[in-house]
Amino acid sequence: MTRSVVRLDGATLFELLTVASLFLVALFGTLIAYQAYRGYRRNDARSMLYLAVGLLLLTLCPFVVNVAVTTLLKPEQIVIAFLENLSRLFGLVAITYSLYGQH
Repeated sequence: MTRSVVRLDGATLFELLTVASLFLVALFGTLIAYQAYRGYRRNDARSMLYLAVGLLLLTLCPFVVNVAVTTLLKPEQIVIAFLENLSRLFGLVAITYSLYGQH
């Protein structure tokens, strides 16, 4: 399976909006995770730490995996999708634990 590289100067509007939306999800997710981490530090509430980790795994890590793995290793798209989904799964598990786990 061959994949072509999308260059910014040749990208369609839809491709540019897709990249921009992925970046914004990562940015806002990181900001919210930082606030949750601050809550953990201020109140020593471990649930906030799990929430912060979960948000990072849910928002920032899939973006980083997509960019870094695609750039460095150039794997098949299914491998990237698997790694992104694995990060999202662990993020949701961490958030679930922050809500329902032993505190």
